[in-house]
Amino acid sequence: MAKVLVLYYSAYGHIETMAYAVAEGAKSTGAEVVVKRVPELVPDEVAKASYYKMDQAAPIATVDELADYDAIIVGAGTRFGTVASQMRNFWDQTGGLWFAGKLVGKVGSAFTSSATQHGGQETTILGFIPTFLHQGMIVAGLPYAFQGQMGVDEIKGGSPYGASTITDGDGSRQPSAIELEAAKYQGAHVAKIAAKLG
Repeated sequence: MAKVLVLYYSAYGHIETMAYAVAEGAKSTGAEVVVKRVPELVPDEVAKASYYKMDQAAPIATVDELADYDAIIVGAGTRFGTVASQMRNFWDQTGGLWFAGKLVGKVGSAFTSSATQHGGQETTILGFIPTFLHQGMIVAGLPYAFQGQMGVDEIKGGSPYGASTITDGDGSRQPSAIELEAAKYQGAHVAKIAAKLG
């Protein structure tokens, strides 16, 4: 049985929702799944003034625990075409794991969100892949076997690089049914790969 960590950063709750969908997909394979988040770097008063979602129940992860999992699925919103600094800061502290080769052979995958359809979703996920590769991880995305990412019948996130959602500029759009299905599919896909490697 694979042990999977869904590790996320969510300022407004969109990625949090996606993270639990990813976890649901991974659990559907029989995997042991843990959902955690990275620490917030924004001071509380600024976060509150910016209407950040402050009531997230997922516990805070530690860098050292990453080595305990067979797969790590990372979720964070895009910031100007790259991953949010809170997630970047967390992974920038993994030098000790890298030095000891603690993540070599584990599966890495990523999902994201942006305000607009072309708001840097693909560059955010693609930009995080080198981190997985530097750690010696095996990268998995959202294969086109998930047909929900095809077609133009509705506005939707998702690419072969990973699941995603579009939030609108004011954050009013929540992940759609098809975007949540993509997240579940990705979670199951990663968990199955991790189980085969185990």
